[in-house]
Amino acid sequence: MLTEDQGQSGLLHALVLDGKGGARQLAHADIPSLELVEGESLWLHWDRSQPQAVAWLREHSGLSGFACDVLLEENTRPRLLPLADDELLLFLRGVNLNPDAEPEDMVSLRVFVDARRVISLRLRPLRSTEAVIQQLAEGVGPKTTSEILISLAEALTDRVDDLVAVLGERLDEEEDRLETDARYTPPQDKLLILRRQAASLRRFLLPQREIYGQLTRNRLPWFVDDDTDYWNELSNRLIRYLEELELVRERANLVLEAEERRMRERMNRTMYLLGIITGFFLPMSFLTGLLGINVGGIPGSESPYGFAAACVLIGAVAFFQWWVFRRLKWI
Repeated sequence: MLTEDQGQSGLLHALVLDGKGGARQLAHADIPSLELVEGESLWLHWDRSQPQAVAWLREHSGLSGFACDVLLEENTRPRLLPLADDELLLFLRGVNLNPDAEPEDMVSLRVFVDARRVISLRLRPLRSTEAVIQQLAEGVGPKTTSEILISLAEALTDRVDDLVAVLGERLDEEEDRLETDARYTPPQDKLLILRRQAASLRRFLLPQREIYGQLTRNRLPWFVDDDTDYWNELSNRLIRYLEELELVRERANLVLEAEERRMRERMNRTMYLLGIITGFFLPMSFLTGLLGINVGGIPGSESPYGFAAACVLIGAVAFFQWWVFRRLKWI
């Protein structure tokens, strides 16, 4: 729960990790005088849209001007930036689960981390950080700064898993209906949205996988013994999600191609049927037009049986055409 002082200062959470999976809340006013004991570490989570948070970062965080400038960049992409003294700047992206937001419009999480301190900044609410804070409240959260990074990355990856599964299920529904209902027409706008979501997610997840790969290969002194194994597992999970997103795009294209093929087949059948009908009635239309000429000399014009003879002639022509079309297997 945020205090009024914290909300006005832009500080969302100030937590002192006890090194055993739990943490205690810290007031904004207590940060300058804080002294960490052995095994403790500090996590400060800020709202970077607040001027007070920007001022604290530049004036009281102890970070270099370069590090502050990078953390406060307007637009950024997932990347890893090593600093001096085994410090890291980490830029990650998470699924946007805020109301009235597109999930693929991913939320940025910017993190500075060293052996005893984590400073994270976000612009829009991110449920992944809340999940890690809930773990700390239950006493089963991260114990060190390196484990905070892993927990945040894991929570971000879990939400990607959920979104990729939803995209796959939507595509499964379209494919099943297309296969079982010959008259079903899949909505192109819905498939195009699926393709756009998959492409947008892939855009951010691809560099994020590279980040996890770098953390697997480049072990820092303050990493816990099995941290590289966790980073490697997260990298492999993202590889799988990237493959599934690529498959979603290909399957969406296949559904669109299948619908285009079905439309072409329906159009061809319609044109074929119209051609048969036109060819069937063309000779009879010619005869009726010829016999309808309003000039002298029309055969049977003076005979009371002329109309009947014309009908028999047209019927004979129609029967002959039907026989020819059957022989040629056109109908």
